[in-house]
Amino acid sequence: MNSIVKKLFSLIVTVLAISLVTFIVFSLIPGNAVLARLGVDATPEQIAAMEQQLGLNDPVLVRYFRWLGGALTGDFGQSLQYSGVSVSELLSSRLPVTLVLSGLSLALIVIFSVPIALVGVRLRDSVFDRLMTVLGQILMAVPAFFLGILMTYIFGLMLRWFRPGAYPSLTEEPVKAIRYLIFPAITIALPKIAMTVRFLKSAVKGELGMDYVRTARAHGSSEGRVLTHHVLKNAMIPVITFVALILAEILAGSIVAEQVFSVPGLGRLLITSISGRDYPVVQAIVMYITTVVVTLNFLVDVLYRAVDPRLKRGGV
Repeated sequence: MNSIVKKLFSLIVTVLAISLVTFIVFSLIPGNAVLARLGVDATPEQIAAMEQQLGLNDPVLVRYFRWLGGALTGDFGQSLQYSGVSVSELLSSRLPVTLVLSGLSLALIVIFSVPIALVGVRLRDSVFDRLMTVLGQILMAVPAFFLGILMTYIFGLMLRWFRPGAYPSLTEEPVKAIRYLIFPAITIALPKIAMTVRFLKSAVKGELGMDYVRTARAHGSSEGRVLTHHVLKNAMIPVITFVALILAEILAGSIVAEQVFSVPGLGRLLITSISGRDYPVVQAIVMYITTVVVTLNFLVDVLYRAVDPRLKRGGV
């Protein structure tokens, strides 16, 4: 329990440290966010008035603590690019889309990677195993944008299973929206499935030479039971970290997939905000990504203790 408290404290310190660093970095980046909002025809008086109104003339630490105080209550300030729209409102409108897309992607990764890896181990060196290995290498090598374009061409333009660029509203037409999101989810999941299968196969093969596997076989357990009831649990321990990294990447907003399929998620909002120098929005998204990554790392540590009894005995 003491170790968990220390890790939780470390999580909070990490988030605060990254928030300070990113805030200072955005303050030093060349470019005028006010000019991006008012336009190139803005007069110096208008620019000065807007900077004064937004508090951009205050010292950076003053602005940081003011921003942090609001962020702790869910107020990330006003968007500079979308006049009159709060950052929280922008995030709340885009986050559900990214969460649904992430959920679909993760479901596909788990549903397909575990059975394919186990079948590949049982049928190692077979035609199926070699075919999956070659296919996995191809999927890992193909750039994400090309895979998205290929999916759009085949399923959108040729088969007409969805209308490219015509994303339905998740709140107004949830069924159609989820049906649309299946295709970017497949685009995100395919390379991740290939990587997870390769990683899990390696972990399973490493466990097959352990003494407990020979003992289970000596007691008459079938090969399938040995894999599913004995080997898989131990092999999943190192895979947990790998899957957590994948989940963090997906939850952060899959920028390429969202751009290719015109999905209004956090990834696409991040690109738009960077190009428009909308630093309050960028800062809020960076903090979201940071919180997701460090929280998942914390949960992985806790999950390790639940899965691996050696950590409990060792008091790590």
